[in-house]
Amino acid sequence: MNLIRNFAIIAHIDHGKSTLADRLMQFCGAVDAREFRDQMLDSMDIERERGITIKAQTVRLDYMAKDGNTYQINLMDTPGHVDFSYEVSRSLAACEGSVLVVDASQGVEAQTLANVYQALEHDHEIIVVLNKIDLPAADVAKVKQQIEDVIWLDCSDAVQVSAKLGLGVEDVLESLVKKLPSPQGNEKGPLKALLVDSWYDSYMGVVALVRIKDGHISSGMKIKLMSSGMTYSVEKVGVFRPRAVEIAELKTGEIGYIIAGIKTVGDARVGDTITLENNPALEPLPGFKPCVQVVFCSMFPVDAVDYEKLKDCLQKLRLNDASFSCEPETSQALGFGFRCGFLGLLHLEVIEERLEREYNLDLVITAPSVVYKIHFNNGEVMDLHNPADMPNANVISFMEEPWILAKIIVPDEFLGNVLALCEEKRGIQQELTYVGARVLLEYQLPLNEVVYDFYDRLKSISKGYASFDYHLQGYRQNDLVKMTILVNGELVDALSTIVHHSNAEYRGRQLCERLKDLIPRHMFKIPIQAAIGGKIIARETIAAFRKDVIAKCYGGDISRKRKLLDKQKEGKKKMREIGNVKIPHKAFLEALKMENRSR
Repeated sequence: MNLIRNFAIIAHIDHGKSTLADRLMQFCGAVDAREFRDQMLDSMDIERERGITIKAQTVRLDYMAKDGNTYQINLMDTPGHVDFSYEVSRSLAACEGSVLVVDASQGVEAQTLANVYQALEHDHEIIVVLNKIDLPAADVAKVKQQIEDVIWLDCSDAVQVSAKLGLGVEDVLESLVKKLPSPQGNEKGPLKALLVDSWYDSYMGVVALVRIKDGHISSGMKIKLMSSGMTYSVEKVGVFRPRAVEIAELKTGEIGYIIAGIKTVGDARVGDTITLENNPALEPLPGFKPCVQVVFCSMFPVDAVDYEKLKDCLQKLRLNDASFSCEPETSQALGFGFRCGFLGLLHLEVIEERLEREYNLDLVITAPSVVYKIHFNNGEVMDLHNPADMPNANVISFMEEPWILAKIIVPDEFLGNVLALCEEKRGIQQELTYVGARVLLEYQLPLNEVVYDFYDRLKSISKGYASFDYHLQGYRQNDLVKMTILVNGELVDALSTIVHHSNAEYRGRQLCERLKDLIPRHMFKIPIQAAIGGKIIARETIAAFRKDVIAKCYGGDISRKRKLLDKQKEGKKKMREIGNVKIPHKAFLEALKMENRSR
């Protein structure tokens, strides 16, 4: 175990984690030059195109150090986005140290802080690596000072690299073997393995990525998952180099994969503890908790005949991603679909894009919402996932909504705009700290306001320079109401939302104006109304197509024209009573888009 080093690469989005991982693999000869491609550990097209890591990946490297020893280095490339912070925490729990990558031209950003705090919670030794030193905008001294001021990490021996050019890669490896501790554990004790990640392989079933804390594991052993109590027989054991390579056994301190005939990814939950059936551990490893979905929306196929196809596609995606949930739902306006839960907005975008690209589906996605807690007059409490399911207001005592603690780092020239945005979103300021020419803001914000349009507007008003990170704080009571949309007097359940009472009129007027532009004109007037209960708070009217019935009246008394106009009016009234308004799917797509018009 003395020659094993386990570490995770952590950083803000686009600071060069995956590129550094590529160079480390090339330097250690883990990948053939003919097979190499950029972002070697990113397996999905979306990860490559967006330049982000969605799934944590691992690779085992063999490094001949300057001290003459060959070290086994287990590298974990972690996601950088806040939506996948739980996956980051499990990856960190599998390691003894972290490599903190900071862009020398950008400096410390919000997700940098979040990941460092998680690493410190796991008692990690942290090696600071300053990347992109080859860029003209790189300011190494300034960024070092920033790291010391904000994160309180000593940067006197920070490693300076350019992952793109391959500069300083050997220095990173030497720092790893010298500074990171070797793993600790009881090699002869009962098996304790942390389940770091799991995914579905069409040939082998569920593949579980594990870190052996105590004992060892080999093929033929009978294992038990401690959270569910389910038992399996291990069929294969192996490591990634970066291709899967089968080995005889995984020993204490090592990271690798096992295949044990597990049928669904949901059974192999991230963070679970694996032990032996006949000689189980007395207690599981600490820190296990299930993934919690925080954002919900409904998905409907544009063409109703695609419902079964959508159902099959969602089931296939769940084989590889157990962190999102889906259940059938019916809408009067949109027909049959599914109510889905996600870890955050990026997670929602990734799933939506995969459905549209990999399975060629056209979808209508309703506006994202969060989980509210409804307290009834009789003392019962209910979790509300879909605004359309909200019960009558007279049986509700009060409602609670989730709040977050947000960290925003922004250049001071945009501070005024960001403060105004946070106040507009009902934010409560907690802290404001200057770090050179940048400001670190801490705000308590309602999650409902954040999922609506907060991130887009933050990037817009800061010209893309602001970085944003958050974590859930809990639930708070607030004056929340259900806003419904009526088209020609008919309720459109897909457009129902829950809003704060102070913001309801603005949101209602905004949605009515948008629908007025999107719904085509009919032969009769169409009123579009936003309502809270029985009270109309906003209205727009789509004018009717009208024939010029008085064109044939060239003169005479006005009563002749009035008679014809009244007759037409009666016809329009009758038409409106019996007529149906067909809202095109394009109108739903546009109305439910997250882009917000500026006030």
